[in-house]
Amino acid sequence: METYVAAAPGRGGAVGVSADEKRVLVATLVGTTIEWYDFFVYAQAAGLVFGPQFFGPMVQNNPLLAQIVSFATIGLSFLFRPLGAVLCGHLGDRLGRRAMFVMTLVLMGVATAAIGVLPTYAQIGAWAPALLILMRVLQGFSAGGEWGGAALMAVEHAPAHRRSFFGSFPQIGTPIGMILATGVLWILTTTLGKSAVAEWGWRIPFLFSIVLIVIGAVIRRSVEESPVFAEMIRRQKESSAPLRDLFGNHSAEIFRTALVFMANNAAGYIFIAFMISYGLNTLKMPADQVLLVSTLGAVSWFVFTLAGGVLGDRWGRVRTFQVGYAILVLWAVPMWFLIDTRNILLFFVAAVGLTMGLGLSYGPQAALYAELYPAKVRYSGVSVGYALGAILGGAFAPMIAQWIIGVYGSSWAIGVYIMILSIISLAAVSTIRDRPGIDLHVDSTTP
Repeated sequence: METYVAAAPGRGGAVGVSADEKRVLVATLVGTTIEWYDFFVYAQAAGLVFGPQFFGPMVQNNPLLAQIVSFATIGLSFLFRPLGAVLCGHLGDRLGRRAMFVMTLVLMGVATAAIGVLPTYAQIGAWAPALLILMRVLQGFSAGGEWGGAALMAVEHAPAHRRSFFGSFPQIGTPIGMILATGVLWILTTTLGKSAVAEWGWRIPFLFSIVLIVIGAVIRRSVEESPVFAEMIRRQKESSAPLRDLFGNHSAEIFRTALVFMANNAAGYIFIAFMISYGLNTLKMPADQVLLVSTLGAVSWFVFTLAGGVLGDRWGRVRTFQVGYAILVLWAVPMWFLIDTRNILLFFVAAVGLTMGLGLSYGPQAALYAELYPAKVRYSGVSVGYALGAILGGAFAPMIAQWIIGVYGSSWAIGVYIMILSIISLAAVSTIRDRPGIDLHVDSTTP
């Protein structure tokens, strides 16, 4: 039997947010921003410098294959996201959201900073790519457990009529992380020059993560445990085997949440990792212009993600997702004709159109996912669904895009690939019934 809490229709935004609620929003925003800064620094470096730095002989013999392999290391980390999601989700459901909240942040930061001091292939040979992949695996494990904790801390602290808005705060950490990552790379490129960045300057963004980790960990430790989990402790209704419960009774929800996220994640990683590499290496556009446009595009992604959170409370989570995916279906192919003009203004227009669809199909995600699962398996459910969606979507999207360019030589074919995924995700989200007033406490059940 589903229990609903009266939701105030047509309300959203930050009006009337209490001091405690603001502290939670800041903590989830700062934490996911740092996590995704770490993740995106790697993704961008994979497209720009990791080929020659860590796969030297391959670059000399087959540059296209070297770039594909470099992008493939992005995807390898996604294969370990489900493990991170399962383990951190299991512990988060039993020990609390906050403990996992801090642990995943520190683990991601340590792996990222370590990449900044790794020796290259020229220095230690095959050990260089092996160590790089190991650090990437740790990043993937951490990211698998990160999102679920941040999303639930935000949504479970939210008033019923503002869950989508509150849940958009860990989401907007993604574009802000990209703004930081791309912005730092742009500053380094304009001040040091492209050759210096390729030789040694690429290490600076990774080492900068140390500062961000300390700030994020302090802020996250100041946040109280989720009220829903606290009530579970008081009532002593934790499942004795939440993972068995999750996969035994909620496998359909896991599969649907994975398909819902698939296209958004694929299009997002095309924007994050591939478009910069394509503009610089294939179209030979000026580095400072491409990085600046990518940074401004991330600002657009931030705006539309926050708008998606607000609209998720006004229109409903499903309707907002549907609008976002409809935009991606319609824009996925035409945007490449704009990019291929080599006109930096049209490149920016292409990025803005893409981020409009990305934001609207990302902002309401935390609320939509949280309302699908009962409290005792919610962390595990949303984390695993999110991680599997990332494997199906963004894990190998940049590698596939690079392969498409190498084989077919037509960028619009990448748009067809994204369009097909968007149609599948649009169909998947359309099977979900909105439940904006569902009681998120332990007595709530899935449909």
